[in-house]
Amino acid sequence: MTREAKRRRNSRHFKTGWGSVKEGKGFAFQQKEKVKRQYKKLLRKDKRVQHPQEVEYTENYPDHLRHLYLAEEEILKKLSKKAKHEESVTNQLDSQAETPKKKKKKSSYQKTKEEYEKRQAEYKKKKEAAEKRQKEKEEAQMKYKEQKLEKYRMLCKKTRTGQPNLNLQMEYLLKKIQDRT
Repeated sequence: MTREAKRRRNSRHFKTGWGSVKEGKGFAFQQKEKVKRQYKKLLRKDKRVQHPQEVEYTENYPDHLRHLYLAEEEILKKLSKKAKHEESVTNQLDSQAETPKKKKKKSSYQKTKEEYEKRQAEYKKKKEAAEKRQKEKEEAQMKYKEQKLEKYRMLCKKTRTGQPNLNLQMEYLLKKIQDRT
């Protein structure tokens, strides 16, 4: 038997660690799942308990301003009570209004259809924006080519004897300087 074959055989018999789920020794996996369940349980308990969020005024006020702070505190308490009362009344009205109507839930087909339509609208917008950018780019290129051609024609003009027309070149340079300022 070769060395490699011996090594393979020995490696099968001597596993280290807790084992795996495939081997039927998923201790680590089971522990992990247990911790997950406990964590989710704690989260559910926290959701059920609603923490009171009342404003507490336990500050030490300066003596000469104490009456002002206390009056403001009473006003805020009255307002919060009114807001809670109004909120409960609106909740009751909403619940009464919702019961006879009963909104129908959308089927998975309707949801996917709406999602498809949204994606199509986004795609169409992107396509239009790309076409608009392309048109602007082409227009800018055409304008640049026209200006370049006009400049070339002006600078290439010759006199009757075949010499370059320096007057036109000087006019072009003057025009260019005036445009910059």
